Amino acid sequence: MVIGIDIRVLGSHAKSGIEEYTENLLSHILSLNGNIRFKLFYSSLRKEPLNYDWIRLPNVELYRLKIPNKLLFVANSFLGYPRVDELIGGVDVFFSPHFLLTAVTPECKRVITFHDLSYEYFPDFFSWRRNMWHIQMKPLEQLRFADKIIAVSKSTKTDLCNRYLIDPAKVEVIYSGISELIKKPTDRALQDFKSKNNLPDQFILFLAKLEPRKNITGIIKAFRILKKSGKFDNLHLLIAGSPGWLYKEIFNEASRSEYKDQIIFKNHIEDGDRSSYYSLASVFVYPSFFEGFGFPPLEAMSCGTPVVVSNNSSLPEVVGGGGVLVDPYNVYEISFAISAILTDDLLRAKIIFQGFETVKRFNWQEAARKTLTCLTAGL
Repeated sequence: MVIGIDIRVLGSHAKSGIEEYTENLLSHILSLNGNIRFKLFYSSLRKEPLNYDWIRLPNVELYRLKIPNKLLFVANSFLGYPRVDELIGGVDVFFSPHFLLTAVTPECKRVITFHDLSYEYFPDFFSWRRNMWHIQMKPLEQLRFADKIIAVSKSTKTDLCNRYLIDPAKVEVIYSGISELIKKPTDRALQDFKSKNNLPDQFILFLAKLEPRKNITGIIKAFRILKKSGKFDNLHLLIAGSPGWLYKEIFNEASRSEYKDQIIFKNHIEDGDRSSYYSLASVFVYPSFFEGFGFPPLEAMSCGTPVVVSNNSSLPEVVGGGGVLVDPYNVYEISFAISAILTDDLLRAKIIFQGFETVKRFNWQEAARKTLTCLTAGL
Protein backbone atom coordinates (compact mmCIF):
# COMPACT_ATOMS: atom_id res chain seq x y z
CA MET A 1 0.00 0.00 0.00
CA VAL A 2 1.19 3.51 -0.84
CA ILE A 3 0.14 6.64 1.07
CA GLY A 4 0.92 10.15 -0.13
CA ILE A 5 1.20 12.96 2.42
CA ASP A 6 1.25 16.69 1.74
CA ILE A 7 3.98 18.23 3.92
CA ARG A 8 4.04 21.69 2.34
CA VAL A 9 3.07 23.28 5.67
CA LEU A 10 6.53 22.43 7.03
CA GLY A 11 9.67 24.49 6.63
CA SER A 12 8.42 27.65 8.34
CA HIS A 13 10.67 29.10 11.03
CA ALA A 14 7.67 30.39 12.99
CA LYS A 15 5.49 27.38 13.79
CA SER A 16 1.77 27.37 14.33
CA GLY A 17 -0.39 24.53 15.65
CA ILE A 18 -0.69 23.05 12.15
CA GLU A 19 3.09 22.70 11.79
CA GLU A 20 3.22 21.19 15.30
CA TYR A 21 0.51 18.72 14.34
CA THR A 22 2.20 17.69 11.09
CA GLU A 23 5.70 17.28 12.54
CA ASN A 24 4.60 15.25 15.54
CA LEU A 25 2.11 13.10 13.66
CA LEU A 26 4.64 12.18 10.96
CA SER A 27 7.35 11.40 13.49
CA HIS A 28 5.07 8.68 14.88
CA ILE A 29 2.98 7.46 11.96
CA LEU A 30 5.71 6.72 9.41
CA SER A 31 7.32 3.99 11.52
CA LEU A 32 4.11 2.21 12.52
CA ASN A 33 4.06 -0.18 9.55
CA GLY A 34 7.21 -0.83 7.52
CA ASN A 35 5.12 -2.51 4.79
CA ILE A 36 3.40 0.76 3.92
CA ARG A 37 5.24 3.09 1.57
CA PHE A 38 4.90 6.79 2.29
CA LYS A 39 5.46 9.40 -0.40
CA LEU A 40 5.90 12.87 1.06
CA PHE A 41 5.06 15.77 -1.24
CA TYR A 42 6.86 19.07 -0.69
CA SER A 43 6.94 22.05 -3.03
CA SER A 44 8.76 25.31 -2.49
CA LEU A 45 10.92 27.69 -4.46
CA ARG A 46 12.88 29.27 -1.59
CA LYS A 47 12.48 27.26 1.63
CA GLU A 48 15.45 25.33 2.93
CA PRO A 49 15.43 21.54 2.43
CA LEU A 50 13.70 19.68 5.24
CA ASN A 51 15.82 17.88 7.80
CA TYR A 52 13.94 15.31 9.85
CA ASP A 53 15.06 11.85 10.91
CA TRP A 54 11.83 10.30 9.66
CA ILE A 55 12.52 11.44 6.09
CA ARG A 56 15.35 8.89 6.03
CA LEU A 57 13.22 5.88 7.02
CA PRO A 58 13.46 3.04 4.46
CA ASN A 59 9.73 3.15 3.66
CA VAL A 60 9.69 6.92 3.10
CA GLU A 61 10.32 8.82 -0.15
CA LEU A 62 10.48 12.62 -0.36
CA TYR A 63 9.29 14.28 -3.56
CA ARG A 64 10.38 17.91 -3.66
CA LEU A 65 9.28 20.23 -6.45
CA LYS A 66 10.87 23.65 -6.79
CA ILE A 67 7.62 25.25 -7.86
CA PRO A 68 6.01 28.16 -5.98
CA ASN A 69 2.93 26.94 -4.13
CA LYS A 70 1.00 30.01 -5.27
CA LEU A 71 1.42 28.81 -8.85
CA LEU A 72 0.31 25.28 -7.91
CA PHE A 73 -2.75 26.63 -6.11
CA VAL A 74 -3.81 28.70 -9.10
CA ALA A 75 -3.33 25.77 -11.50
CA ASN A 76 -5.19 23.38 -9.20
CA SER A 77 -8.01 25.88 -8.69
CA PHE A 78 -8.68 26.76 -12.34
CA LEU A 79 -7.36 23.75 -14.24
CA GLY A 80 -7.57 20.88 -11.76
CA TYR A 81 -3.99 20.19 -12.77
CA PRO A 82 -1.31 19.05 -12.07
CA ARG A 83 -2.65 16.10 -10.10
CA VAL A 84 -0.36 15.64 -7.17
CA ASP A 85 -0.73 11.86 -6.92
CA GLU A 86 0.52 11.62 -10.52
CA LEU A 87 3.44 13.95 -9.77
CA ILE A 88 4.68 11.54 -7.10
CA GLY A 89 4.19 8.35 -9.13
CA GLY A 90 0.77 7.26 -7.89
CA VAL A 91 -0.65 6.53 -4.43
CA ASP A 92 -3.66 4.69 -3.02
CA VAL A 93 -4.67 7.53 -0.73
CA PHE A 94 -3.49 11.12 -0.37
CA PHE A 95 -3.49 12.70 3.10
CA SER A 96 -3.48 16.46 3.71
CA PRO A 97 -2.71 17.53 7.31
CA HIS A 98 -4.17 20.91 6.35
CA PHE A 99 -6.70 21.91 3.71
CA LEU A 100 -4.22 23.11 1.11
CA LEU A 101 -5.90 23.02 -2.29
CA THR A 102 -4.75 19.83 -4.01
CA ALA A 103 -5.91 18.15 -7.22
CA VAL A 104 -5.79 14.33 -7.36
CA THR A 105 -7.08 11.72 -9.79
CA PRO A 106 -10.59 10.27 -9.28
CA GLU A 107 -9.10 6.90 -8.37
CA CYS A 108 -7.05 8.34 -5.49
CA LYS A 109 -8.77 8.44 -2.12
CA ARG A 110 -8.50 11.69 -0.17
CA VAL A 111 -8.28 12.31 3.57
CA ILE A 112 -8.02 15.86 4.99
CA THR A 113 -7.50 17.17 8.52
CA PHE A 114 -9.43 20.29 9.51
CA HIS A 115 -8.13 22.11 12.56
CA ASP A 116 -10.68 24.88 12.98
CA LEU A 117 -13.12 27.15 11.18
CA SER A 118 -11.95 30.44 12.65
CA TYR A 119 -11.77 31.93 9.14
CA GLU A 120 -15.53 31.36 8.81
CA TYR A 121 -16.63 32.63 12.21
CA PHE A 122 -14.12 35.46 12.68
CA PRO A 123 -12.96 36.78 9.28
CA ASP A 124 -12.19 40.16 10.88
CA PHE A 125 -9.36 38.51 12.80
CA PHE A 126 -7.49 37.92 9.55
CA SER A 127 -5.83 40.23 7.06
CA TRP A 128 -7.52 40.60 3.69
CA ARG A 129 -4.69 38.60 2.12
CA ARG A 130 -5.27 35.74 4.55
CA ASN A 131 -9.00 35.82 3.93
CA MET A 132 -8.39 35.68 0.19
CA TRP A 133 -6.10 32.69 0.76
CA HIS A 134 -8.86 30.88 2.64
CA ILE A 135 -11.27 31.53 -0.23
CA GLN A 136 -8.70 30.31 -2.76
CA MET A 137 -8.29 27.02 -0.86
CA LYS A 138 -12.01 26.22 -1.46
CA PRO A 139 -12.55 24.38 1.84
CA LEU A 140 -16.19 23.44 1.15
CA GLU A 141 -15.30 21.91 -2.21
CA GLN A 142 -12.46 19.96 -0.63
CA LEU A 143 -14.73 18.70 2.14
CA ARG A 144 -17.30 17.44 -0.35
CA PHE A 145 -14.76 15.56 -2.44
CA ALA A 146 -12.86 14.08 0.52
CA ASP A 147 -13.45 10.42 1.30
CA LYS A 148 -12.78 11.02 4.99
CA ILE A 149 -12.27 14.10 7.17
CA ILE A 150 -10.29 14.19 10.40
CA ALA A 151 -11.30 16.79 12.98
CA VAL A 152 -8.91 17.51 15.84
CA SER A 153 -11.76 18.00 18.34
CA LYS A 154 -15.48 17.38 18.74
CA SER A 155 -15.92 21.12 18.60
CA THR A 156 -14.34 21.25 15.14
CA LYS A 157 -16.48 18.32 13.97
CA THR A 158 -19.62 20.11 15.13
CA ASP A 159 -18.54 23.26 13.28
CA LEU A 160 -17.87 21.30 10.09
CA CYS A 161 -21.24 19.60 10.20
CA ASN A 162 -23.21 22.71 11.12
CA ARG A 163 -21.45 25.26 8.93
CA TYR A 164 -20.87 23.12 5.83
CA LEU A 165 -23.67 20.54 6.30
CA ILE A 166 -21.18 17.67 6.19
CA ASP A 167 -22.43 14.16 7.04
CA PRO A 168 -21.20 13.45 10.61
CA ALA A 169 -20.36 9.87 9.56
CA LYS A 170 -17.73 11.28 7.22
CA VAL A 171 -15.89 13.09 10.03
CA GLU A 172 -13.69 11.30 12.56
CA VAL A 173 -12.42 13.03 15.69
CA ILE A 174 -8.78 12.23 16.43
CA TYR A 175 -7.18 14.22 19.23
CA SER A 176 -3.62 15.42 18.82
CA GLY A 177 -0.93 14.60 21.34
CA ILE A 178 1.69 16.51 23.27
CA SER A 179 5.32 16.44 22.23
CA GLU A 180 7.48 14.24 24.43
CA LEU A 181 9.97 17.12 24.50
CA ILE A 182 7.57 19.28 26.49
CA LYS A 183 8.26 18.51 30.13
CA LYS A 184 9.56 20.34 33.16
CA PRO A 185 13.38 20.66 33.20
CA THR A 186 15.43 20.17 36.36
CA ASP A 187 15.50 22.97 38.94
CA ARG A 188 19.15 23.66 38.12
CA ALA A 189 18.43 23.91 34.39
CA LEU A 190 15.51 26.27 35.06
CA GLN A 191 17.60 28.57 37.23
CA ASP A 192 20.34 28.68 34.60
CA PHE A 193 17.76 29.44 31.89
CA LYS A 194 16.15 32.13 34.03
CA SER A 195 19.48 33.86 34.64
CA LYS A 196 20.61 33.56 31.04
CA ASN A 197 17.39 35.11 29.72
CA ASN A 198 17.01 37.65 32.54
CA LEU A 199 13.49 36.53 33.41
CA PRO A 200 11.56 37.97 36.37
CA ASP A 201 10.69 35.95 39.47
CA GLN A 202 6.94 36.13 38.87
CA PHE A 203 5.31 36.45 35.48
CA ILE A 204 2.16 35.69 33.55
CA LEU A 205 2.94 33.90 30.29
CA PHE A 206 1.30 33.90 26.89
CA LEU A 207 3.04 31.81 24.23
CA ALA A 208 1.67 31.45 20.69
CA LYS A 209 1.57 33.31 17.39
CA LEU A 210 0.64 36.98 17.82
CA GLU A 211 -2.69 37.52 16.09
CA PRO A 212 -6.08 39.06 17.02
CA ARG A 213 -7.81 35.71 17.58
CA LYS A 214 -5.58 35.01 20.58
CA ASN A 215 -6.98 38.03 22.47
CA ILE A 216 -3.58 39.28 23.61
CA THR A 217 -4.90 42.83 24.01
CA GLY A 218 -7.37 41.35 26.51
CA ILE A 219 -4.46 39.86 28.47
CA ILE A 220 -2.72 43.26 28.57
CA LYS A 221 -5.91 44.92 29.85
CA ALA A 222 -6.36 42.20 32.50
CA PHE A 223 -2.72 42.70 33.54
CA ARG A 224 -3.43 46.41 34.04
CA ILE A 225 -6.34 45.56 36.35
CA LEU A 226 -4.14 43.23 38.38
CA LYS A 227 -1.41 45.83 38.75
CA LYS A 228 -3.84 48.59 39.75
CA SER A 229 -5.11 46.40 42.60
CA GLY A 230 -1.78 47.00 44.35
CA LYS A 231 -1.35 43.31 45.22
CA PHE A 232 1.12 42.33 42.51
CA ASP A 233 3.93 44.88 42.45
CA ASN A 234 6.54 42.36 41.27
CA LEU A 235 4.33 40.65 38.68
CA HIS A 236 5.35 40.88 35.01
CA LEU A 237 3.64 39.89 31.78
CA LEU A 238 5.67 37.95 29.22
CA ILE A 239 4.21 37.72 25.70
CA ALA A 240 6.15 35.21 23.62
CA GLY A 241 5.67 34.31 19.98
CA SER A 242 6.26 35.37 16.40
CA PRO A 243 4.07 38.09 14.85
CA GLY A 244 1.31 36.64 12.71
CA TRP A 245 -1.10 39.10 11.09
CA LEU A 246 -2.84 42.27 12.32
CA TYR A 247 -0.55 42.22 15.33
CA LYS A 248 0.31 45.94 15.58
CA GLU A 249 -2.59 46.69 17.93
CA ILE A 250 -1.04 44.28 20.44
CA PHE A 251 2.11 46.42 20.63
CA ASN A 252 0.03 49.60 20.64
CA GLU A 253 -2.01 48.35 23.59
CA ALA A 254 1.16 47.48 25.49
CA SER A 255 2.73 50.87 24.77
CA ARG A 256 -0.38 52.65 26.12
CA SER A 257 -0.22 50.78 29.42
CA GLU A 258 1.19 52.59 32.44
CA TYR A 259 2.77 49.24 33.31
CA LYS A 260 4.52 48.83 29.95
CA ASP A 261 7.90 48.56 31.70
CA GLN A 262 6.72 45.26 33.17
CA ILE A 263 5.46 43.87 29.86
CA ILE A 264 8.10 41.79 28.10
CA PHE A 265 7.93 40.67 24.47
CA LYS A 266 9.94 37.69 23.26
CA ASN A 267 9.90 36.97 19.54
CA HIS A 268 10.27 33.47 18.14
CA ILE A 269 10.79 30.85 20.85
CA GLU A 270 12.90 27.83 19.93
CA ASP A 271 11.31 24.42 20.47
CA GLY A 272 13.90 23.48 23.06
CA ASP A 273 13.14 26.57 25.14
CA ARG A 274 9.37 26.30 25.39
CA SER A 275 9.39 23.94 28.36
CA SER A 276 11.55 26.36 30.35
CA TYR A 277 9.25 29.30 29.69
CA TYR A 278 6.18 27.27 30.66
CA SER A 279 7.81 25.90 33.81
CA LEU A 280 9.07 29.27 35.06
CA ALA A 281 5.74 31.02 34.55
CA SER A 282 3.49 31.63 37.56
CA VAL A 283 0.41 31.15 35.39
CA PHE A 284 -0.23 30.56 31.68
CA VAL A 285 -3.05 32.61 30.15
CA TYR A 286 -4.77 31.75 26.87
CA PRO A 287 -8.10 33.61 26.53
CA SER A 288 -8.45 32.92 22.81
CA PHE A 289 -11.67 33.86 21.05
CA PHE A 290 -11.68 30.60 19.09
CA GLU A 291 -9.62 27.39 18.97
CA GLY A 292 -9.87 24.14 17.07
CA PHE A 293 -7.71 22.28 19.60
CA GLY A 294 -5.25 24.27 21.74
CA PHE A 295 -1.65 23.03 22.05
CA PRO A 296 -0.17 25.76 24.31
CA PRO A 297 -2.47 25.23 27.35
CA LEU A 298 -1.82 21.49 27.27
CA GLU A 299 1.92 22.07 27.02
CA ALA A 300 1.82 24.43 30.01
CA MET A 301 -0.18 21.86 32.00
CA SER A 302 2.37 19.21 31.09
CA CYS A 303 5.04 21.39 32.73
CA GLY A 304 3.05 21.81 35.92
CA THR A 305 1.90 25.37 35.27
CA PRO A 306 -1.72 26.35 36.07
CA VAL A 307 -3.65 27.70 33.12
CA VAL A 308 -6.47 30.16 32.44
CA VAL A 309 -8.31 29.57 29.17
CA SER A 310 -11.48 30.65 27.39
CA ASN A 311 -14.79 28.93 27.97
CA ASN A 312 -15.49 28.63 24.23
CA SER A 313 -14.91 26.41 21.16
CA SER A 314 -12.61 23.42 21.84
CA LEU A 315 -10.96 24.66 25.04
CA PRO A 316 -13.49 23.35 27.61
CA GLU A 317 -13.40 20.00 25.79
CA VAL A 318 -9.61 19.76 25.70
CA VAL A 319 -8.58 21.51 28.92
CA GLY A 320 -11.63 20.63 31.00
CA GLY A 321 -11.00 20.72 34.75
CA GLY A 322 -7.29 21.13 34.15
CA GLY A 323 -7.66 24.90 33.93
CA VAL A 324 -9.77 27.85 34.98
CA LEU A 325 -12.31 28.75 32.28
CA VAL A 326 -13.18 32.41 31.65
CA ASP A 327 -15.20 34.59 29.30
CA PRO A 328 -12.58 35.98 26.86
CA TYR A 329 -14.64 39.15 26.37
CA ASN A 330 -14.55 39.97 30.09
CA VAL A 331 -11.12 41.27 31.09
CA TYR A 332 -12.22 41.56 34.73
CA GLU A 333 -13.03 37.86 34.76
CA ILE A 334 -9.62 37.07 33.24
CA SER A 335 -7.85 39.18 35.86
CA PHE A 336 -9.88 37.64 38.69
CA ALA A 337 -8.95 34.09 37.56
CA ILE A 338 -5.26 35.00 37.41
CA SER A 339 -5.46 36.63 40.83
CA ALA A 340 -7.15 33.57 42.33
CA ILE A 341 -4.42 31.24 41.05
CA LEU A 342 -1.67 33.54 42.32
CA THR A 343 -3.15 33.96 45.81
CA ASP A 344 -5.01 30.71 46.56
CA ASP A 345 -2.49 27.92 47.14
CA LEU A 346 -5.19 25.25 47.42
CA LEU A 347 -6.76 26.24 44.10
CA ARG A 348 -3.35 26.41 42.48
CA ALA A 349 -2.41 22.90 43.65
CA LYS A 350 -5.77 21.53 42.52
CA ILE A 351 -5.46 23.03 39.03
CA ILE A 352 -1.90 21.75 38.62
CA PHE A 353 -2.91 18.22 39.68
CA GLN A 354 -5.92 18.16 37.37
CA GLY A 355 -3.75 19.50 34.58
CA PHE A 356 -1.36 16.56 34.89
CA GLU A 357 -4.34 14.18 34.80
CA THR A 358 -5.82 15.90 31.75
CA VAL A 359 -2.70 15.72 29.59
CA LYS A 360 -2.62 11.93 29.96
CA ARG A 361 -5.50 11.81 27.46
CA PHE A 362 -3.39 13.22 24.63
CA ASN A 363 -0.79 10.91 23.13
CA TRP A 364 0.86 11.16 19.71
CA GLN A 365 1.32 7.40 19.43
CA GLU A 366 -2.42 6.92 19.82
CA ALA A 367 -3.15 9.78 17.43
CA ALA A 368 -0.83 8.23 14.83
CA ARG A 369 -2.40 4.78 15.21
CA LYS A 370 -5.93 6.13 14.77
CA THR A 371 -4.89 8.29 11.82
CA LEU A 372 -3.24 5.36 10.04
CA THR A 373 -6.37 3.26 10.58
CA CYS A 374 -8.38 6.07 9.03
CA LEU A 375 -6.04 6.28 6.03
CA THR A 376 -6.03 2.54 5.35
CA ALA A 377 -9.73 1.84 5.95
CA GLY A 378 -11.29 0.03 3.01
CA LEU A 379 -7.99 -0.33 1.12
